[in-house]
Amino acid sequence: QVNLVESGGGLVLPGDSLRLSCTGSGRTFDSYAVGWFRQAPGKDREFVGRIAWGSDVKDYAESLKARFTISKDNAENTVYLKMNSLKPEDTAVYYCAAQLDARPNSAYTTTPSKYVYWGQGTQVTVSS
Repeated sequence: QVNLVESGGGLVLPGDSLRLSCTGSGRTFDSYAVGWFRQAPGKDREFVGRIAWGSDVKDYAESLKARFTISKDNAENTVYLKMNSLKPEDTAVYYCAAQLDARPNSAYTTTPSKYVYWGQGTQVTVSS
């Protein structure tokens, strides 16, 4: 069992930066990858990015890779999502999730249903 807790959301102005945290407990992430997703009202949950804990391999949604960066702190068992140049369309609930680190096909890393453990989400609102 992996328990995930997100933090760091809030209300920011367009152009601001924000860093979200996802801290795991219950077991280490050694065999897992941690993904970030977001869901805006009335929309499907959207893949943001992913980091493989053991190899440090990172994947990003193509539309976000220029502004968003994922990193991790092994000692803190925490994954971060740094978001720069935020736009109103980035407004959403942001979730972190964990899945076994594998790549059986291209959809595995980006499909929400392939992730086993989920955090409760943290709200990010970008508004002037």
